Amino acid sequence: GNSLLRVQNRKVTSLAVFRDRLVPFNGEQVPMDAVPTTVVRGPDGAYYVGQLTGFPFPVGGARVYRVVPGHKPQIYARGFTNIIDIAFDPRGRLYVLEIAHNGLLSEEAYGALQRVNRDGSKKMLLDEGLFFPGGLVVRSAHEMYVTNCGVCKDTGEVLRVEM
Repeated sequence: GNSLLRVQNRKVTSLAVFRDRLVPFNGEQVPMDAVPTTVVRGPDGAYYVGQLTGFPFPVGGARVYRVVPGHKPQIYARGFTNIIDIAFDPRGRLYVLEIAHNGLLSEEAYGALQRVNRDGSKKMLLDEGLFFPGGLVVRSAHEMYVTNCGVCKDTGEVLRVEM
């Protein structure tokens, strides 16, 4: 579980295993599953893996890992909450879509879209109007599409985001 696997010619190879972490909850340390949810090949050829995180879904507890086969996963970016999708633009900047910016247990369950610049700095691009977004496609350095309200019956939509 919680692994990045490669399937090639009917052969399954483990590229990385994402271990549980201890996180604070109600005054105690409890184990949290990593829950890798999305993977994309980066401009450098490495795999980048975003994690949703498991219960208790800590705000800021989700990370993006950089995975080079044969090496231990390295933290590429941190400080996210419940990542649902990631993508790179042609300039090599990473976009992170959160299904719930304040955590899946929050009463304010809205999503967010952030950009991680090549120097590691982050910029919030969209944190209003996203309700349980589900996917992200970067078309160019100036245009992307985000699915919104992916859990809603008959009201889901695709949003065009210009930067």
